[in-house]
Amino acid sequence: MFLRSINITQFKNYTHQRFSFGEMIVAVTGANGIGKTNLLDAIHYLCFTKSYFSGTDNANVQHGLQGFRIEGQMNEGTEETVINIVLRETGKKEISCNAVPYEKFSQHIGKYPCVVIAPDDVELIIGGSEERRLFLDSMLSQLDATYLQQLIIYNKVIQQRNSFLKSCAQSQTRNDALLDVLDEQLLNAGNYIYTKRKDFLPAFNEQVLQFYQTIAGKTEPVKVSYESKLLEQSFESLLQQSREKDYLLQRSTTGIHKDDLLFSLNDEGFKQTASQGQRKSLLFSLKLAEAEVLKEQKGFAPLLLLDDVFEKLDAIRMHNLLDYVCTQFGGQVFLTDPHPDRIIAAFEALGKKVQLIELS
Repeated sequence: MFLRSINITQFKNYTHQRFSFGEMIVAVTGANGIGKTNLLDAIHYLCFTKSYFSGTDNANVQHGLQGFRIEGQMNEGTEETVINIVLRETGKKEISCNAVPYEKFSQHIGKYPCVVIAPDDVELIIGGSEERRLFLDSMLSQLDATYLQQLIIYNKVIQQRNSFLKSCAQSQTRNDALLDVLDEQLLNAGNYIYTKRKDFLPAFNEQVLQFYQTIAGKTEPVKVSYESKLLEQSFESLLQQSREKDYLLQRSTTGIHKDDLLFSLNDEGFKQTASQGQRKSLLFSLKLAEAEVLKEQKGFAPLLLLDDVFEKLDAIRMHNLLDYVCTQFGGQVFLTDPHPDRIIAAFEALGKKVQLIELS
């Protein structure tokens, strides 16, 4: 998979700009605030139909204008695809491949896999469990279309269930029969998601630890484990046991939306004991393991987008990271850095060719 070009119109700070890409490694340099991250985000839109950095589509429209358009030419072997994403002035979003529109945007997810590593991703290590579930769900959704559909169903039913519990509290009534119906819908989707996570994570976690040793350049006592109450008992029994508590708190207190990935160092909480370099090493390990799994199961490497990842990264870790993405990854890599001299020197040391795009 190779992104040949991208046209960006009225997207963030780009009024209209075209970029062509001719190398497997593309480095985007320029001063902070010039649009390096925005270019990566436009590429992410082509793969995921949404921004990696902004919560809403409208937040990405250039100030003072209405709507935006992103068009990308993607090559898969000899096959060429033109992806178009348009946000109309009305707020309606349209997505098409080779001029054929999608009925559901979810049909696009996984066709053009993509992995992003950005500074704020450190929340994956030090933040709450929601960040890690989002990471896990994003990865598995690119691998399994059914997983994505079941996740959409699960989240919809959870919202309905929570609204129902709140309405019961407001009316001071309860309707166990209706809650039974909602629970049955929740069970079907939740059990599928749980099974996929449980079966997938042991091998993935081992891969994360292998990458950690490669990037850190040494062996450290790091562990990654999957936490879910469903490992101890069935989802059905958990829902029954938590029913009174759910009525009282007006929300669903158990289920796969409470799962987590746990990280430890020397058998202690990772975020409490790890250094900044160790945190970055684990972050990169999680993301590179994701990229490797996507490559193995898709049969081709995803796009890898590295946004300003070299800040506060020591020379050894930087070299080990670049060595992997340049010599072993085998896919197209886009990276940003405000210092072109640092990029040039790094790739000269590796003996690798890089396309340098300098924004001004």
